[in-house]
Amino acid sequence: MLRILASSAVAALAALALAGCAGDVRGTLVPVAAAAPDASRITMLVATTRKADEDPGVLFSGERAAPSFAEITVSVPPDSARKVGEVQWPSRLPGNPETDFVTLKVDKIDRAQALKRFHEKVQRVPKRRVLIFIHGFNNRFEDAVYRFAQIVHDSNAKVVPILFTWPSRGSIFAYGFDRESNNYSRGPLENLLQALSKDPAVGEVSILAHSMGNWVTMEALRQMSIRNGEVSPKIANVMLAAPDVDVDVFRSQVMEMTGRRPRFTIFVSRDDRALAVSRRVWGSTARLGAIDPEAEPWRTQLEAAKIYVLDMSKLHTGDSLNHGKFAESPEVVQLIGTRLAAGQPITDSRAGLGERLVQITAGTAAAVGTAAGLAVSAPLAVVDPHTRRNMAHSAEELGRSLHDAGGAVTAE
Repeated sequence: MLRILASSAVAALAALALAGCAGDVRGTLVPVAAAAPDASRITMLVATTRKADEDPGVLFSGERAAPSFAEITVSVPPDSARKVGEVQWPSRLPGNPETDFVTLKVDKIDRAQALKRFHEKVQRVPKRRVLIFIHGFNNRFEDAVYRFAQIVHDSNAKVVPILFTWPSRGSIFAYGFDRESNNYSRGPLENLLQALSKDPAVGEVSILAHSMGNWVTMEALRQMSIRNGEVSPKIANVMLAAPDVDVDVFRSQVMEMTGRRPRFTIFVSRDDRALAVSRRVWGSTARLGAIDPEAEPWRTQLEAAKIYVLDMSKLHTGDSLNHGKFAESPEVVQLIGTRLAAGQPITDSRAGLGERLVQITAGTAAAVGTAAGLAVSAPLAVVDPHTRRNMAHSAEELGRSLHDAGGAVTAE
C-alpha cells in the first residue's frame, strides 16, 4: 500500500513540476540593458532577513541573516502584452521587456541609504502613504519582488512600496523551515514598523500580508502594542489575505494588542484547499482564512473586536486551490484602492460588500472599474499548481523515502 501511495505521490508531484516550471528561469534579477518604450517601471525598497547570495541574478537566498536593504526597479510589460493579475516570467535570459517582467536596476544599500531614498520618495505621494507587502510560504526572493511589482502596478496604488521579505526556501517541502523563519523575522518586521511610525515624513502605513506572512505580521503588531501600549496610529489598515493562522492564536494576538488597534480586514474563503491542508498538518480546529464569518462563535467575536471580513467563498475564479480568489478579481482591488485612498475601511459590513462583489463578478451589477487583479497568492499556497518550482528532484527524494518506508514495513 505504501508503494502504491509513493507512486501516486511521485506522479502527482512530477505533474506539478512539469506543469509549473515552464518558463521558470533563475537569475532574473540581473538588470537588462533597457526597458520597452511603453513599459511601466515600479521601484520598491526592500527590507529583508534573507542571506545575501553570491549570484547577482538571485541576490538573496532562502537562508537567514541579519536585516539588510535594497532598492529594485522592475519593468512591467505593456498591458497589451500581458494578462492582468499575473507575472509574465521570462522563458529565457535576458528577458524581453516587451513581453516579460524584467529587472532594470538593483542597488544593495545600507540602512542610511535606504532611509534617504525613502524620504525622497514619500514626499511625492498623496498623503505620504506607504504600503508594506509581506509574502507567504514557498517564495524565492525574485518571486516576492516581481509579485509585489505586479500588485503595485495593477492596483495603481499611489504609495511608496516597501517589500518585507523573510527567509523562505521556495520549496513546498520546506514548510517547517519557512514557519520558523517567520518566527525569526518578527523582531526585524516590528523594527521596520516602529521606524516608519516614528518618522515624521510618513503620513499613513498600510500592510498587506498573505498566507503564512500573516503570522509574522500579527506577531510584529502584537509586540509593538506591548512595547508602546498601542499600535501606532499611523498604521491605518492591515489586510490579511487567506491568513494561515490558527483562529485561537489570532484571537490571543488581537487580545494582547492593548489600546489603539488598526483597522483589520480579513479575506476568507471556506473552500480554501491550501488552508485545509495546513489545518490537517497542524491539527488546528480552524485556520483563520477559511472560517465562516456568519457562524458562531466567529460572528460575535469578530463584531466585538471590530474586525471586518470579506467573504470570497461564492466567488469563482481559475484558482483551483481557492487560496487567492481575489487575485483574479480586478473589481476587488479597485474597491480596495478606492477605499484606502479615501481613508475608509475596506468594507462597510461583513456580508454586504461580499455580496456586491459576487454580483459584480457575475455581471449582474455595474462594473466598478477595470483595475488589474491583486495577485498576492501564487505561488504562496502549500501546494500551488501555478508555482514555478522545479520539484522533480524533491519528488524523487520523497518517492525514495516512501519506498524505503514501505520496504521497512514489509520487512517487519
